[in-house]
Amino acid sequence: MNLNPIENLALALLGGAVLLGLYRLLRGPSAVDRLVAADTLSVVITGAIVVVAWLFASALYLDVALVYGVLAFVGTVAMARALEGGRS
Repeated sequence: MNLNPIENLALALLGGAVLLGLYRLLRGPSAVDRLVAADTLSVVITGAIVVVAWLFASALYLDVALVYGVLAFVGTVAMARALEGGRS
């Protein structure tokens, strides 16, 4: 598959964002920082799935990205509430 320079740039930027997110996820220093990094990674991965949908010209991947984004959001909210201590 031959990619044009814009597609290469998009993939490189997504890869860089994943690396930076993984670094913050692994290094911390606090649980809140790790949670924000995990949320950022979920957004970047959702964007990567959209780019894959564009590269393969398949709308099925857009449905996958939508479901993944919703589940990641719900997971992030649940983890934030757990870190907060369950206060209402």
